Formats: sequence, C-alpha cells, structure tokens
Amino acid sequence: MSTRLADVTAPPRPRAPAEPDFGRALEEVEAALGEFLDAQARDPADRCLPPLVDVLREFVRDGKRLRPLFCHCGWLAAGGDPAGAPVARVGAALELFHSFALIHDDVMDGSHLRRGRPSMHRRLAARYHGDDREAAARFGVNAAILLGDLCLAWADEMLLTAGVDDDDLRRAAPVLHAMRSEVMVGQYLDLGGEWTEDVLDRAWRALRLKTAGYTVERPLQIGAALAGGGPDLLRWCTAYGRPLGEAFQLRDDLLGVFGEPGTIGKSVLDDLREGKQTVLMALTWRRARPGQREVIRRLHGDPDLDADGAARLRAVISDTGAEDAVGELIEARAREALAALEAADLPATARRACAELVHQATRRTR
Repeated sequence: MSTRLADVTAPPRPRAPAEPDFGRALEEVEAALGEFLDAQARDPADRCLPPLVDVLREFVRDGKRLRPLFCHCGWLAAGGDPAGAPVARVGAALELFHSFALIHDDVMDGSHLRRGRPSMHRRLAARYHGDDREAAARFGVNAAILLGDLCLAWADEMLLTAGVDDDDLRRAAPVLHAMRSEVMVGQYLDLGGEWTEDVLDRAWRALRLKTAGYTVERPLQIGAALAGGGPDLLRWCTAYGRPLGEAFQLRDDLLGVFGEPGTIGKSVLDDLREGKQTVLMALTWRRARPGQREVIRRLHGDPDLDADGAARLRAVISDTGAEDAVGELIEARAREALAALEAADLPATARRACAELVHQATRRTR
C-alpha cells in the first residue's frame, strides 16, 4: 500500500532560493500590468479609450510598487512558488487599485503634482478642447474621477482573470472586501468627515485605514490567502504588517512636510496648505504653547501659504518636538514588525524579503 502511494505522489518541488528576487517579481508585475493595458487599448469599448490608456500607462510608470511586493511576500510566507504567475497579476491588480485611490485623492486634495508630474486631473484638463480655463479644469476633475473609477473596475477584472484557483480566491475575498471598505472610510476620516475634539485619535484611525492597511497588512494577507495560508498566518500578517504600515504612513507624513520636492515628486506645501490633520500635526498641536498655536491657527490650512509661512510652520513642528516624536514612533513600529518577523516560522525567502521591506518602508526618502 505504501509503495503504491509513493509511486503516485508528485516529486517534491525544488527548494525556493534563500534570497528574495524582488527584481524578477517586479518585472513580472510590470509585464502583467503592461499586457493588461495593451489589451484594453487593442479592443476598446470606444476609440476614445486608447488615449486614456496611454495617460494611465504614464501615470502608473513610476510607482514604488510596495503593494505588489508585500503581496508577493505574503505568497512566499504561505509557501507559494516564487515564480508563481498568478501572484504577479494580483500584484498588478493591487497597483491599479492604488492608482484609483491616488487619482481620487489628488482630486479631493486639489494636488497639482504626483510623482513629479502633473496630477491626473491636471493632465486631463490639458486635453480639453477649448479656451475656457474653468471649463477645462472642471472637465479634468470629472474625467479623472471616471478614470479612477475605471482603474477600480479594471483592478477587479485583473484579479478575476489572474488564473487563481476558485477556492483560493474565495479565501482571499473577505480580505479584499475589507481593504476596499477601509480605504474609503479612511479617506472620509482624512477629509474631516467625523467631527471630534480628539483630532489625534481621528488622525491615527485615518492613517491605519486609508494607507497603512492597504499598503502592507492587506496585500500581505491577500498573497498569503491566495497561496493557501490559514488563519494563523493571516494573524501574523497583521502582527507584522500593521505596525509596518503605520511606520510607512508616518514617514510619508514627515516627507510631506520636510521632504525634498524633487525627490518625493510633489510639493511640500500641499499638506500644509490643505490643513491636513496628520498624526504629525495633531502631536504638534498637543505640544504647542499658546504662541505656537496661534501660528498654527493662522498658517495651517492657508491655501495661499508661501515658502516663508511653511518655514515658520516647520519651525513650530520641530520646536515642539513633534518631528522627533514621529521619528521615534516610526522606529518603534519598525522594531515591532521585526519582532513579529523574528518570532514567526516562515520560509527563508519570505523571512529575508519581509526584513528587506521593513527597511524600504521606513527609511525611504520618497
């Protein structure tokens, strides 16, 4: 009996390499994304679509691709084949979802730049046929909303045609549904949609829902679920991914105020002009003296804020110790993620990949 079973048992798969190959993983994501967009342009619903695909192709070109990488790491953590084709296509779908979120976020924030180039609504406004600047701006906003919606629909299409087993897709579905809802709710909080006297609490909730979860924790869980990972592994994805996602967004908040515009690809005035209630600014307010609070009241949220006014705000942020406090929070969250990684029983490739992404997410300059 044992002999017959051994005869029909598939030979063991070759052991995965100990070192993660992020280069190859990203090449596969880029190829999947390119092939999908090419297909949309080849067989469009209407001839107006291919030029929009070209605009979108340029928009997605310079992304950091962290979400596909974390999805890849979740896949590896569950024992998935490093060269597994479905996970690359799923990662590309996450990148389209990310594009939807960015395009709509720039519309709501009125941002002029994204990744060093005009934001999508400004690019599309430049395509308006006519001399009415207000009509062109209105067209750009409306067209960007539609293109963002299209990215959301295409993300689902990519996922459903990724070649993932139906059982694995059903296992990942609750995570996907949660991620989408969390991003919308987090954006609502980021807009100040809930009145509260505890601005710091709202800032933390917005950070966790809008960015931290869908950047790290949820992509990890999606990759793990698609490779057959069970509840224990999904809980580990939270233990490692949630603090790391928070550290990622806290770094983003610092870069949005203190970064180099040429490096981060957007203005360092936008968050201050908008009066964005980040954890950084909420901590600044809590620590500020009466005179410093007066500077914040006058300048934070001023749509005409200039470089001199921004320098005064940055001085208040630094003088209150809020800048250093956020830096310490980033380091603490990174240590928490690494401790969860150290305690986990993961394949060597996944362990090294996750360790490398802690560095990428928390030490980045853009």
